[in-house]
Amino acid sequence: MAQSIAHTAADDTPESSVDGEETPKLKRKEYEKELRKLQTELCSLQDWVKATGERIIVIFEGRDAVGKGGTIRALTERVSSRTFRLVALPAPSDREKSQIYMQRYLAHFPAAGEIVIFDRSWYNRAGVEHVMGFCTKDQHKRFLEMCPAFEKNIIVDNGIRLIKFWLEVSNKEQKRRFEARIDDRLRQWKLSNMDLPSRERWYDYSRARDKMLEATDTDFAPWYIVRSDDKKRARLNVLSHFLSLIPYEQPEHDKIKLPTRDKKGAYDDEATIKDRRWIKEKF
Repeated sequence: MAQSIAHTAADDTPESSVDGEETPKLKRKEYEKELRKLQTELCSLQDWVKATGERIIVIFEGRDAVGKGGTIRALTERVSSRTFRLVALPAPSDREKSQIYMQRYLAHFPAAGEIVIFDRSWYNRAGVEHVMGFCTKDQHKRFLEMCPAFEKNIIVDNGIRLIKFWLEVSNKEQKRRFEARIDDRLRQWKLSNMDLPSRERWYDYSRARDKMLEATDTDFAPWYIVRSDDKKRARLNVLSHFLSLIPYEQPEHDKIKLPTRDKKGAYDDEATIKDRRWIKEKF
């Protein structure tokens, strides 16, 4: 039940088209069946990462309303938050603005046995900071020039796997999602003060995306592009591709046996809390 609730609010919408052709609707039962299979494999991956001390960074980038949150939730909801660690940094403080640009991200890099997921990352400089004027043209240019070297020398050459996903939503679908947020009280909180300006500057973001991909889509740290007009398919495709990139194996486990309750010191532990402040059971 919890899984269904987690994916219901933003999913029960008409299926979008790909390249002008209608995509057959993916039924919820089919989606949840495939999602469970993939999330089961993620649990095996989690065991392998902990057993081997592997370190992995996963980056999710894309326009506003592209579906990053739901995709990350699908990736993390059935695994331990101590192994799959989500990092979603707020805007930098004045102190952080005075640091080397990458510095505040380095503090969140994985230790042995961790997968760190960045919901937006240092690529903010290639996107929103550049388009909205939060950095200078020289800072933007410098970032694109040095980013590949940073990813190779600091991340990849130090044995950390770096996986980068760019979620791509169409102009039409982004417009529909913004309108749905405006009309739905349960989703209005998703409208940040950057969302509406980002809608107005669609082509500025497109050009920023193109420059970013041209400069940072490398053989050692490639960008994987995900069609995200159909959120359910995008989630399944991301999880499937993510698993395909890592040569994990299911470690051997001792058979789990539930121990019997020790009756030493037994007492009526229900009676001792009978008159405490229980909440009213409305449901």
